[in-house]
Amino acid sequence: MRVLVATAVPVERDAVARAFASPPREVPLPGTTLHRVEHPAPPAEAAVAPLVDAPAATPASAPATAVPVADAGSRYDLLAAGVGPAAAAAATGAALTAAALAGQPYDLVVSAGIGGGFPPDAPVGSVVVADEITVADLGAETADGFVSVTGLGFGTVTHYPPRSLVRDVAAATGGVTGTVLTVSTVTGSAARAAELRARHPGAVAEAMEGFGVAEAAAAHGCPVLEIRTVSNPVGPRDRAAWRIPEALATLTEAFGKTVHVVESWKKHD
Repeated sequence: MRVLVATAVPVERDAVARAFASPPREVPLPGTTLHRVEHPAPPAEAAVAPLVDAPAATPASAPATAVPVADAGSRYDLLAAGVGPAAAAAATGAALTAAALAGQPYDLVVSAGIGGGFPPDAPVGSVVVADEITVADLGAETADGFVSVTGLGFGTVTHYPPRSLVRDVAAATGGVTGTVLTVSTVTGSAARAAELRARHPGAVAEAMEGFGVAEAAAAHGCPVLEIRTVSNPVGPRDRAAWRIPEALATLTEAFGKTVHVVESWKKHD
């Protein structure tokens, strides 16, 4: 399996990298650099069902043996794509195109990082797995209020990750599921937070890259997942309440659990 993981900044990329046992190696691309991790296949003992009621071996019969399931392992390419949906879409699209031209397209794209959580659904320290990735501020202001580009008839504002993958990643990480909003301007007031929740009742978090990553993935026909760990509440900016190092540590732990789910999801979904 080949998986592209897009974060905004290198510190998030490095937090994801710490979820793997082996260190990444750099792979240069035009305009950017991937950090590649080869994730080995599980041991043969873990890839087969145990033998049931095997008869004792006799001189005329060889001992029963389990045949390993062939699995060459997986490749995870980690990309610090930049801050905001435009940078995320451009860098993710470039990586997807390079892989496709090399005849090695990705099987899944993951937008990962830290973000703000809407209390009380996603408190600081929690894990959020998007069941909808929605851009919150792409549209037009009218006399009747905000109208999205979908409402204007110009395109889409929401992408939907695979339901079974969302369900299983949330179960493995103890995460909250809901809409993760993509914004170009981070929320900094209670009024804006309330406005977003009124417009998007299912929103549990906001970040700045998910929709851009999802747009690039959709252009290549690739499924997308977004996972966030909450470093701060959405609302008034209070740096004293931010827990960025803790959220990065949680991201490492959550992504380690996500990898195991992704491996089995591709085989059975």
